[in-house]
Amino acid sequence: MIFDRFLASPEVMQVLDERAYVQAMLDFEAALARAQAAAGAIPARAGEVIAAACDARQFDPEALAIEGGRVGTVAIPLVKALTAAVAEVDPEAALVVHWGGTTQDVLDTAQVLVTRRALALIDRDLSLLIPALLKLASEHGDAPLLGRTLMQPAQVISLGFKLAGWVAPLVRAQARLRQAGAAALQLQLGGAVGTRAALGEHADAVLAGMAQLLELRAPPAAWHTQRDELVALGCELGVLAGSLGKIAKDISLMAQGEVGELAEPSGGGRGGSSAMPHKRNPVAAMTALAAAVRTPQRVAALLAAMPQEHERGLGNWQAELAEFGGLLASVHGALAALTLAAGGLQVFPDRMRRNIDALQGLVFAEALAMRVAREIGKSEAHHWVEGLSRQTVARGGHLRDVALEALAGEPRLRDRISPEELAALFDAGAPARHASALAAPQLAALATHADELRRDPPWQRHL
Repeated sequence: MIFDRFLASPEVMQVLDERAYVQAMLDFEAALARAQAAAGAIPARAGEVIAAACDARQFDPEALAIEGGRVGTVAIPLVKALTAAVAEVDPEAALVVHWGGTTQDVLDTAQVLVTRRALALIDRDLSLLIPALLKLASEHGDAPLLGRTLMQPAQVISLGFKLAGWVAPLVRAQARLRQAGAAALQLQLGGAVGTRAALGEHADAVLAGMAQLLELRAPPAAWHTQRDELVALGCELGVLAGSLGKIAKDISLMAQGEVGELAEPSGGGRGGSSAMPHKRNPVAAMTALAAAVRTPQRVAALLAAMPQEHERGLGNWQAELAEFGGLLASVHGALAALTLAAGGLQVFPDRMRRNIDALQGLVFAEALAMRVAREIGKSEAHHWVEGLSRQTVARGGHLRDVALEALAGEPRLRDRISPEELAALFDAGAPARHASALAAPQLAALATHADELRRDPPWQRHL
């Protein structure tokens, strides 16, 4: 659909398109034939002829989908068409096409092969997005920034502190995706009920040969109804989408015109409006937020499909196949959009400072209360500063000035807190430096971990 492509990346849509799936199924058939020929299960020439016919350009994905809907699986018309293609070259070889396999073997392995390529894109772009965000932290990390809780102004933090909160889940997600991928990217070869009985004495050799040819893990047993490892990978993808959505949510809020602390890159019509020439819409954030909205339902569908009947399920793993591609498309669409935006994300430290200053010093109320508490106790200090805050709002002044006036009239405080000490409590740089100091070791550790991950990409050769 046009809206799926609109919210995905061209690269991932190419990986996930119909012809790519057909080729992945044919890659299974070619590997099966070659491994069987090497093991002596079928004639050597048959293996060569079958493998040579496994070219997706010779098959019609639309026809396969239509016929597959009628017979219950796209693998059946594919094997039928492959058999016919082989028969034109070697009728004897046609007799051993798809020998000992079953439709779920073809489809599950094809899903794994396609997923591996999509994971390579996701892993690659995480290794681009994370350094881009770390670079922003290096360049602007000490800038004082208004921290907000429950959508309201809270206290002063630093941009580096916020960026650490963006980057940490991405680094963890990249590491977890590699672990989940290593477990889930495995060959499926079980035959009719998972026993590989039709392959007889050649079963183990064929399994090992196919795993080597396809560069997949050879599982200890068929996983026709053991969906935990693939679904666990799907859950990790969903978590990544949520983490990307959190970054997008922050960017979209900070890029609002009346806030103006960040802006996505513009130019070439990017983020424009059909009606309002002045608009600069955060389209990368939009794409990532759309993915964050859609992925929970896809992950839920994977989980819902796990209770499968006996040795082969009915309707559940078919639903899983349909959902998994959409999940991969959404996640990489979000990641690609944010990766593109992060490289040109604009930071406006002066606007961040003005937004702090515009709040009449109220974001320093806790610092004032904590200092006063050392003289009169926490409860009374909280009540005293709360009253000063109300006065500040009512009078339209600055909390610092209201507090200075109130100190002069409070015998317990006026000789204990000097005007200079009071002024220091309202210095935005102090809490920003504290936040930056807290974030610095985390950012350094994240940079080190991210660099280690970047140096050892597991799936890039499959792109």
